[in-house]
Amino acid sequence: MAYEYQRRLMVNDQLKARGIRDERVLHAMETVERHLFVDEHLRDKAYADCALPIAEGQTISQPYMVALMTELLELKGDEKVLEIGTGSGYQSAVLSLLASEVFSVERIPLLASRAEKLLKELNYNNVHVTVSDGTVGLPEHAPFDAIIVTAGAPEVPQEYLDQLNPGGRLVIPVGSRYSQALYRIRKSPSGIEKNVSTACVFVPLVGESGWKENEP
Repeated sequence: MAYEYQRRLMVNDQLKARGIRDERVLHAMETVERHLFVDEHLRDKAYADCALPIAEGQTISQPYMVALMTELLELKGDEKVLEIGTGSGYQSAVLSLLASEVFSVERIPLLASRAEKLLKELNYNNVHVTVSDGTVGLPEHAPFDAIIVTAGAPEVPQEYLDQLNPGGRLVIPVGSRYSQALYRIRKSPSGIEKNVSTACVFVPLVGESGWKENEP
């Protein structure tokens, strides 16, 4: 009951208060048990207004950022979504309640196996986790109606644009390794439409079409 109360507070004080309006997104954020996606010693901070560390030097994003990026995808329920950066699996779980299928790519095998196990235990059965270089997308399952990238890219990989359906939306942080702007990109018949949402800071998107492992 304490966690349920904390989730309601999170939705009211962190999400609604900052302009998140999509009722489906708000309901998903109130439903998914974020405390199960962080290490046990951090569970008292699970619903705090901040990112938290997970294994392998990665993070679980701030609840507001999860909600904002999800809202920008404009999901209606029948979409096939590509998620780049499974991490703890929390964003995957939120997406699973809002889309038909979620294909999630994680480059770090330990994170992928942990997230896949937890997602299955919690019956998020429409999430499919793959260990791969997420910077090149997932061409074997393309095209996608929406793509969400939970790491900061130096530029938008062309692979993501190629793997989007017409009318599809891509949400991605773009900038330096230490500071980015959150873009929502729409693929329309007339071309690519880009809009900047907000400043943000994510771990770097590492791989063939992203940052190199030790690049400054």
